[in-house]
Order: sequence, then structure tokens, then C-alpha cells
Amino acid sequence: MNHAPDDLTIRLREYGQEHVLFGWGRLRAEEHAALVGQLQALDLAELRRLYDQRDAALPVPSADRISPLPGVLPDAEDAEARRLGEQTLAAGEVATLVVAGGQGSRLGFEHPKGMFPIGPVSGKSLFQLHAEKVLGRTRKTRVPIPFLVMTSHATHAETEAFFEQHRYFGLPPSDVYFFKQGTMPALDLATGRLLLEKPGRLFTSPNGHGGTLTAMADTGLLDALHHRGIRQIFYFQVDNPLVKIADPQFLGQHVRANADVSTKVIPKEGPFDRLGNLVLIDGRKSIIEYSDLPAELAERRDADGNLRIAAGNPAIHIFSLEFLQRVTSGAAESLPYHLARKKVPYWDTQKDAAVEPTKENALKFERFIFDVLPLAHRWVAVATSRREEFFPLKNATGADSPEVVKRAISDLAADWLRRAGAEVAPGVVVEISPLAALEPADVAPLVKSGTRIQSSGYIG
Repeated sequence: MNHAPDDLTIRLREYGQEHVLFGWGRLRAEEHAALVGQLQALDLAELRRLYDQRDAALPVPSADRISPLPGVLPDAEDAEARRLGEQTLAAGEVATLVVAGGQGSRLGFEHPKGMFPIGPVSGKSLFQLHAEKVLGRTRKTRVPIPFLVMTSHATHAETEAFFEQHRYFGLPPSDVYFFKQGTMPALDLATGRLLLEKPGRLFTSPNGHGGTLTAMADTGLLDALHHRGIRQIFYFQVDNPLVKIADPQFLGQHVRANADVSTKVIPKEGPFDRLGNLVLIDGRKSIIEYSDLPAELAERRDADGNLRIAAGNPAIHIFSLEFLQRVTSGAAESLPYHLARKKVPYWDTQKDAAVEPTKENALKFERFIFDVLPLAHRWVAVATSRREEFFPLKNATGADSPEVVKRAISDLAADWLRRAGAEVAPGVVVEISPLAALEPADVAPLVKSGTRIQSSGYIG
């Protein structure tokens, strides 16, 4: 191919983006095809609009439109909901979805974060812990539970290879679905021009966890799940090893309410806790980022001294498949892009060389999954606690570090053992395999009441 397709060249010139064809003459045929594919997938008019609005931050609602999340169900035994959740699982109507597009760079781990070894005794990876929870629940229900793994361009191949190497951690390969989230190009902050990673390739980055929804639709996964009889999708993030995957009681509470979306809620530890704030905006369930909540509203307390905005978001949701089909049929396209100014390495077409910027030089664009929440007509919020269900792995040291998360896994296991009548000495590191126990009631058959645990160990 001696030159780019004429219609593509005309369209690029119309939007001032013809520089992306730089170096065309020295590209191989497969590089021509890849670049043309990237360019034909772009909505150049939308990119121009986004650039023109770069200084118009998404508006934060006025305080009079924001109210506390009402009706959060307590973290208490609900036998009716549990039975309904178990029936839903037994009917084969539930799939699980882990968002795993990120790498462990902040941990000093240049691989998909799900591969990070986090078991405090076993050294099991995040992926293995999650997969074994799905397998453990499958064995209880005796019905297959699809495990959906959302990856990114950077993590897809290595994630697939990791699962294959470990024989899918016991899950049937036919029940494990890998799919990539979408991408968005980066724009030069000063000019709005598309940035090149190198000649023949645009610089792109993942389009945010909100891209999960459109990726499921675009790949045909939502249709495949529908034909399989799936009605509910349990959503969680890969960096949280404590999550109760496909928790029957939570599922039952969701199904009982015929909810579009249900969400676990944890109490904030302070007004400026670094969690999304679950609130009502104009009467609709919404999330306001901790950085966007006005300080006066964040600090406001009720007559008993409790924070009025107190519901934190641990990113544990259940979506009805019908709801996801509805929002991806058109409404998702109206979800806003969140703009971020970043340092992005790029290829300078004037110098014909790579440039590593020293300051912010680019705009990146992401959609957030919580922007679909206001589209839900019916929803449920259910309380949980950090100790039982939320210790995300994010940093190499300090808060949310491997040391802290491993201790949280061990502390939860020790809680379960004590509830079963065992004595666990202070400081002892213990771990319970998800294949042996998914909840405290499963532990009683594994240990005799009065057992003294005085050294580190693994119960599997």
C-alpha cells in the first residue's frame, strides 16, 4: 500500500490529524493495516469536542441536590435472602466478573496485578484466590459459575498464559472468559493532536472501568451470557482478596428487590476517607469521588454526631444482565468521559524521535462504571465491613501494602477459626483455602473446638 486510503486521508485532514500518517512509506503491510484499523475506529468529531471542553470540569452537584444514601440494609443474617440467593446460584443464573486490567507497577511488580502473590502462608496469587472462591462456590451449588476476566491491552496475553499455566486453577476452561476493555487515544494538551507511540501506532490507554460494559457488549459476551441463562453478574476488582464472591445473601437481597444494581457499602472512617461516596443526587443513586465532595458537606454531621455522608464504595456490585443490556444499547454512550492531564511519552514527528516529557503534556479519557448507577430504576445497598470484605492491594509500602493486606487475610481467617471454637495465639499467621471454607460456618468441620493454634499454618 503506497498511501493511506483516500477517504481516511481526507477525514484526517478535515480534523487536522493527518500527522498520524507520518512514516507511512517505511511501514510494513501489517503495520499499515493496524494503523488504518486504529484510525477508522476513532470518532474524530467526539475527540475534538472533548478537547474543546478540556477546561470544563464535570460539574459537582450543589449541596442541596445531594443527600445521604437511605435504606442501607444491615450486615445481619437474612435467612430468606440467603435461600433466594442459593436458589439463584443453583439455577445457573449467576456469573462473576473481575476487573483486572491493571498492572502492579505501584507494587514494583511489572506484571498483571492479579498475578501478585498475596496468600500470607500459601503465597497464592490474587487470581488464584478469586478463582478458587468461584470454584468453591461452584462445588457448593453443583452448578457451573462463569468467571469473566476483564483485561487490558497491556495485561491480556500474560493473564491468559498465567491461567493456562495454572490449569485455570481448577475451573473448566470453558467457564473462564477473557475480554479486553476498550481504549482511548491520548491528545496533545497544547494542540489537541493525536499522540503517536511510534510511527504507525497511536498512543492509547484503557478507557476506564466504565469501558467494561461496552467491552462486554462489543465482544458479544453479554449475548453469550444471556443465551447461557445468566441473569445476574457479580462485579468486583482484582486487588481486593477479601471480597465474598457470589455471596448468596447479597445475591438474594438483590434478586428479592428485582434490582438493576446492588452495592456493598462500608462505613467511612472519616470525612475525607479516600473512598467514593455513595449518595443520592436528585433522588438517584450515585457516587461522588472523595476528591469532588465539598468539604463542608463531607464534614456535616447529624444530631448524634455521625457523618451524614457516611457510605463508602468498595466497588462490589451486582448488575442484572437486563440492565447491562439496556445501558449498553445506547445509554452508555451518553456516559461522560473523565479527563485527566498526564505525562505521556510520544513520537515527535518533526524530530522523528521519541520524547519523554518532563511535565503534563497529554489528555487521557476514562469512563467510570459508577456513572451508570443513576440509570438504575431499582437498587439495593447492603452494609459490610472492611475487616470482612475490603482490604485492597495498591501500594508497595504503608497503607494498602502487601504487608497490610496479608495481615488482613490472616486476621479474617483467625476470626473464623475462633468462631469455630479454636484458640489462635496472638501474632500467628493463618490462612484458610477458599476450597475448604467460603464463610465462617464452613470452618467448624475443619477444626475441633478447643484446638490451640500456636504456629503459622494453612488450612486447605
